Amino acid sequence: MEYEVVIGLEVHAELSTKSKIYCSCTTEFGGEENTHCCPICTGMPGVLPVLNKNVVEYAVKAGLATNCTIAEFSKQDRKNYFYPDLPKAYQTSQYDLPLCKEGYIDIEVEGEKKRIGITRIHIEEDAGKLMHDEWETGTLVDYNRCGVPLIEIVSEPDIRSAEEAKAYVENLKAILEYIEVSDCKMQEGSLRADVNLSVRPKGQKEFGTRTEMKNLNSFRSIVRAVEAETQRQINEIESGGVVVQETRRWDDNKGVSYAMRSKEEAHDYRYFPEPDLVPIVLEKEWIEKVKEALPELPDARRKRYIAEFGLPEYDAGILTSSKRLADFFEEAVSKNSNTKAVSNWIMGDLMRILKEKNLEVDQIPFPAEYLANLIGLIDKGTISGTIAKKVFEKMFDSGKDPQVIVKEEGLEVVSDEGALVEVVKKILESNPQSVADYKSGKEKAFGFLVGQAMKETRGKANPQLINKILKEELEK
Repeated sequence: MEYEVVIGLEVHAELSTKSKIYCSCTTEFGGEENTHCCPICTGMPGVLPVLNKNVVEYAVKAGLATNCTIAEFSKQDRKNYFYPDLPKAYQTSQYDLPLCKEGYIDIEVEGEKKRIGITRIHIEEDAGKLMHDEWETGTLVDYNRCGVPLIEIVSEPDIRSAEEAKAYVENLKAILEYIEVSDCKMQEGSLRADVNLSVRPKGQKEFGTRTEMKNLNSFRSIVRAVEAETQRQINEIESGGVVVQETRRWDDNKGVSYAMRSKEEAHDYRYFPEPDLVPIVLEKEWIEKVKEALPELPDARRKRYIAEFGLPEYDAGILTSSKRLADFFEEAVSKNSNTKAVSNWIMGDLMRILKEKNLEVDQIPFPAEYLANLIGLIDKGTISGTIAKKVFEKMFDSGKDPQVIVKEEGLEVVSDEGALVEVVKKILESNPQSVADYKSGKEKAFGFLVGQAMKETRGKANPQLINKILKEELEK
């Protein structure tokens, strides 16, 4: 039997406000355990929360950027559950009246475009962090993260594959970065996804029984978790078993998930309106002002790159997939108009080294101007393409301007014709067989001789001049 997977995602994004959602504690990542908290965010008796206005503004920005309807009236609710990382024994969230609802974003997978619906976006506070001893002798709790503001973005169950799930989260991450409401650092937990997944026989309209996998914080783990859980549910059904509705924990190292607890429903949380916070009432004019202030979004920027810079759609898509990468590209282009060369260096060598060194775009150790300078050195013939790649590596290691590196290490292209004639003569004398092969019509022999001449000059010879001299000497 053929099966179809049905996926809905709940994406949590920590908002990049300076203070927490209901108190003035810092939201800065890290810090000594339990030093970024106060009586309010740790839920001490008798304290009163005060809503951070920037949290509302950031959530509305996210809603507008994802085509949601913004509620002029909404409220906050208590979501009750007991867990050690939640000292109040309830989370302040939103239940039936969220800030944003009925939105969508578009994705593209293997050339096919698809619209994924967004059910709602609501604000809530984050919980603390449990640190389990590896020898299982106990668990410690760090409450620094308690009260850090979150938006939860809940999709419709429109996703049908691991690739679509990845594309959806990638697009969502890019949008949140562009509107600057979250740093989206998945490795720090600023962006994480819960995967709700079920399978059903192809053609069946009714959904199967779903499971939820919590807190996946990389694109790789989302893809692997979706694929593994899909297969697990199919195996369960094929073997005559029944899929149980439950929450599962994904172990990315082992590539398997484990049952944690039965899946809670809304009534299990005993939601009720938060009595210590007034409703959120927004004026239409204020919402319109927020909308007008939105920056250029990824899709619009991609289309502009195609029209303005003449880039292929693939290149434009890669460059605009991250705001930091797009900003780096535009800064480089402002210093060097060789747009295609800038694009090629970013998509090729830059992305390769970032991956090898496990770095993020904001960790590039040199400004975009230096990349523009490097391309300028190639265009002027100061260095060859081969030398440029070596200089680029050194830029990553030292953070120095390529012009300084080239000068310090004497890497300028050798264009002294007299000196190169001597190099070519030496190569021809050392490779009589290749000379004979060339004269007998084997064109590959010429390429070999060019390579030997470049090797002799450690890649510093002017390639055009070497070609010219070689032909002249071979014709003598």
